[in-house]
Amino acid sequence: MDSARKTQVSLQPTAFKGRGSASYVPGRYAVTTAHGEDDGWGSVYVDDGTSTRPETQVTEETARSIISRNDSPDIAFGQSINPYRGCEHGCVYCFARPSHAYLELSPGLDFETRLFAKVNAAERLQNELARPGYRCAPIALGINTDSYQPIERRFRITRGVMEVLDACSHPFSLITKNASIVRDVELLASMAKRGLVSVYFSVTTLDNQLSAKMEPRASAPHSRLKAMRTLAEAGVPVGVMVAPTIPMINDGELEHILAAAHEAGARAAGYVVLRLPHELKQVWREWLQLHYPDRAAHVMSLIQQMSGGKDYDSRFGQRMRGEGPFAQLIAQRFQKAWRRHGFGRLPALDTSRFVAPRKPTPQLELF
Repeated sequence: MDSARKTQVSLQPTAFKGRGSASYVPGRYAVTTAHGEDDGWGSVYVDDGTSTRPETQVTEETARSIISRNDSPDIAFGQSINPYRGCEHGCVYCFARPSHAYLELSPGLDFETRLFAKVNAAERLQNELARPGYRCAPIALGINTDSYQPIERRFRITRGVMEVLDACSHPFSLITKNASIVRDVELLASMAKRGLVSVYFSVTTLDNQLSAKMEPRASAPHSRLKAMRTLAEAGVPVGVMVAPTIPMINDGELEHILAAAHEAGARAAGYVVLRLPHELKQVWREWLQLHYPDRAAHVMSLIQQMSGGKDYDSRFGQRMRGEGPFAQLIAQRFQKAWRRHGFGRLPALDTSRFVAPRKPTPQLELF
């Protein structure tokens, strides 16, 4: 365990600038956990000045497979690709945080500082698309963790994956909250002309200060809207996801976000309420107490009202929308704004153009 982690586990949770989580929340598979106890000298509560901001560490890994399959009835895609594990955006609300527990790492600070880059993703994808039994269906890119998180600038794994998909005319969709997607606008525009791509932007808030607290290393809201406009003007179908919608934190912005996104070129829209699976409950509660202690109890009360009295209801169909009066109010407000702005659906992606790539071979070509 590095020095930053040794120090942090002995202190009360504290906000780190540029990080969403406040502590190394233990994963559910952790064999041992650290817990601070007051020795009478206040050492648990007072930072002695030796703690440091946790730095981002990236481990390169070789993936054995790259396409993940999904059969959840409330998710619209059947297969997806995640070029990275962990996400430097540090979104405190991210439903993917508990996946770091499988790596025996913390869903808290480890999730946003201990990252893994699948450096052979493009090669594995080409192999999997070349298999005789493969049947083309749209691939969702970057669902668990953002494909355009900051380390993409260095590793360019997402770019490599998209180049493979482009070469064989395979359709895909992606969702991001990073404006750096404009780096690939020419490639995306070319594929959009063939009906092969659609892009959703996740816009959680229009408030820069709230965004800095809740999703500290994601692009600022106005940058996302600008990127949305850039793609839309280039002919790329774009939509917006107000995700997650959180009672008494950002739900009051719902209509404003939809209006701003439509003005920037979004022609489809959706929303998801806050989900708190596994360790995310503790990560979220810590963040609430640090940033909004005056309303933390009220926020959690409303979340539980939407989740059958629990912090989280994992049932299909309920987990994305919630239930009860507050959830119904959010749904009604969304539908009213959706109709007012004339949102619809993005064009269906074209699977008929797919041509399977040739499987790489170590033998030399004779002709």
